[in-house]
Amino acid sequence: MNEIILDNCLPQKQFEDIKNFMLSDVFSWNFTQVVSDTGEKMPNCASYYFTHLFYYQFHIDEKVNIFAPLLEKLACRSILRIKGNLYPSTEKIIHHDNHVDYLFPHRGAIFYINTNDGFTILEDKIKVKSVENRLLIFDSSKPHRSTTCTDEKCRININFNFF
Repeated sequence: MNEIILDNCLPQKQFEDIKNFMLSDVFSWNFTQVVSDTGEKMPNCASYYFTHLFYYQFHIDEKVNIFAPLLEKLACRSILRIKGNLYPSTEKIIHHDNHVDYLFPHRGAIFYINTNDGFTILEDKIKVKSVENRLLIFDSSKPHRSTTCTDEKCRININFNFF
């Protein structure tokens, strides 16, 4: 599967609803001690991030319906996981380790909530910039990685894994 990039993926009102929801001061983020389980030692400032699990196995967040317009665009038949990611900014851009989301064939998508100088790297070849309201669809069973950002307080995206 080749990657697909959709800019201005959602109508502005739908995008703003998602962005404002995730940036509100009542939205909960969970501290996660490692970005990737590959074992490489990361600098302390990039060795952690914050997540919010919207959908995984038997856990379904009551607000998951906010992503209905995105799920329609993805034309998914079955959801494996929907997870929000918040990477705090660092002084210089730091590349996290390569990883795969699951070891079996499936599709993945990243929806970017804010524009910043961070990016996603697919199979060490393709660099996709973080641009708000951009949707990246790709094979997340292949190696990919994230980075931090330096020009905003944080880098926020939503990760979808599905069939």
